[in-house]
Amino acid sequence: MVTYRSNSATMITLLSFVILIVSIIAHEVAHGYAADSLGDPTPRIAGRLTLNPLPHIDPAGSILIPALLLFTGSPIFFGWAKPVPYNPYNLSNKRWGEALVAIAGSATNLLIAIIFGFLAHYGAAIGFDATALSFAATISFVNLFLGLFNMIPFPPLDGFTALRAALPWNLSAGMGRFEHRVRGAGILSLLLFLFLFSAFLSGPFFHFVAWIYGLLVPGGG
Repeated sequence: MVTYRSNSATMITLLSFVILIVSIIAHEVAHGYAADSLGDPTPRIAGRLTLNPLPHIDPAGSILIPALLLFTGSPIFFGWAKPVPYNPYNLSNKRWGEALVAIAGSATNLLIAIIFGFLAHYGAAIGFDATALSFAATISFVNLFLGLFNMIPFPPLDGFTALRAALPWNLSAGMGRFEHRVRGAGILSLLLFLFLFSAFLSGPFFHFVAWIYGLLVPGGG
């Protein structure tokens, strides 16, 4: 009995890990398609308009850190792929183009969350068994968490890029300088942010995500 529960928990964790990686890749591909549709061929030339995971995998952000977070029971579902390259100067929409590219990733995750939340809630009526309903619910929750987390306005998250791109030039320039300093610190700035988020904000954020999830999947699927 104990062994069965342990194996079941391990399978759920592995499933969540795979869903997280696929969702991260979908997030990055969406950035690429948004840039390409707005006139910048850079993502297409770089071979990033594909769901094949190999061009997108970042060893630390796509494997190591997500695995550590999930297998240690962290409240944060977080990871990243290699950033999709694009040239903002090629975008046809000079005013809003960069903001649209930035929010495309989170918008895709939220759309996935809505679709699979709908399936988790109503799937039983069309013949889904308990395993399929649980799978759909997990996809919905992971994508909801990932989409909302990436909209936090702190570099290098998409929420910061979207906000910087949408602000008037004088405010945008100041945020750009701040972003440059943060990115200059490399992985240390990200680890510091994750530590502060986990220590002070993860609880309220998780409850907010759970509340939204409860609207999508009443009763938790």
